[in-house]
Amino acid sequence: MSQSSISYLWREPQAARGFTTGVSLHSHTNQSQETLDFIADFTRNSSYLQPLMRWAEGRSKSSSGIRPNYTRGYWTPPLTPRLAFDLESSQIENRLQIPALVSITDHDDIKAPQLLRSVPSARHIPVSLEWTVPFHESAFHIGIHNLPSAQGQQWMDRFQAFTAIPFAERPASLLREIFAELHEIPQVLIIFNHPIWDLYRVGRQRHDVLVNEFLAVYGQYIHALELNGLRDWKENREVSTLASKWNQIVISGGDRHGVEPNANVNLTRATSFTEFVQEIRRDRVSNVLYMPQYAEPWKHRILQSTLDAIRDYPHFPEGSQRWDQRVYHPDTQGNIRPLSDLWKTKDNRAPSYIRAILVGVRMMGAAPLSGTLRFAWDDSAKMRAALSKQEA
Repeated sequence: MSQSSISYLWREPQAARGFTTGVSLHSHTNQSQETLDFIADFTRNSSYLQPLMRWAEGRSKSSSGIRPNYTRGYWTPPLTPRLAFDLESSQIENRLQIPALVSITDHDDIKAPQLLRSVPSARHIPVSLEWTVPFHESAFHIGIHNLPSAQGQQWMDRFQAFTAIPFAERPASLLREIFAELHEIPQVLIIFNHPIWDLYRVGRQRHDVLVNEFLAVYGQYIHALELNGLRDWKENREVSTLASKWNQIVISGGDRHGVEPNANVNLTRATSFTEFVQEIRRDRVSNVLYMPQYAEPWKHRILQSTLDAIRDYPHFPEGSQRWDQRVYHPDTQGNIRPLSDLWKTKDNRAPSYIRAILVGVRMMGAAPLSGTLRFAWDDSAKMRAALSKQEA
């Protein structure tokens, strides 16, 4: 019989008492390539931002010969694998006063855990990733945790080969075979990340159809559905409902991209990640704890995460200090390079019009405007009502 518990640290300060370990699942490092498509999507329906973006794109074309390509360009989160590991570990150890287990899941990449295994404090980190699985006209993000380290690259090759096959030519049984083989490895944990989020904008109704079709076909290999720390309370309630429908348990997943640690974690009595996997897979027990930052207004948190991506960090390792060193785009020859290599200015910095746009965005995160927006976006009353309804 499956059992999931959900608690909130700001309401239950002693929630971690009696548990052995805290587990941070689903966070990203500078090894993760994040799409720039969201910029085009975000501005497309805005009568204010769209003209500004078209003007900026025209300036880019005239000054550098490069028109922004949001599909091929990408950005990387600011934290290196070591900084990300330390951030997640410290939150659990300092706030909850228990040892931490951390599973980093960059998009379609296992470099971060492989690099961290050379660090004494992180040598037991699981080899994990967030696999982008194409499905009809959409795609789903699946957390694959704790791959056998000796077979990690072999699995990556299989994932990439599957993704490269056009949907019309892909054998219907191929994905089932991959999931079945992963499921047969007792130490592997398979999580359906943020299942309600229509990330690829196929429309909510169509997205719901695809999610249920995916679970009908492959749900027997999925071990839990994710309550996502960067999605709002309403969406996560819908995930809980979906999980009940498919007899699944829910699990935490912070989805951190910036410098705020994961907004939820799992509490466990396991002392190793493999033991934790067995607690989820065999015992069907999951204890999710939301951290205090989740109680902050959701729009405010998204803004802060966005600001984290466009800040400069002078104390970070060389190559990740400036925001334009962490954003990549094709040059005039189509080769992917950091934006910092593409500027045609005297000081090799972003043109003045781009700096002006960034100043405006950054002002939204500075007092007093930040406090005004936070108040305007405060949805804590709705959140409390939802939690009360959930407990009823």
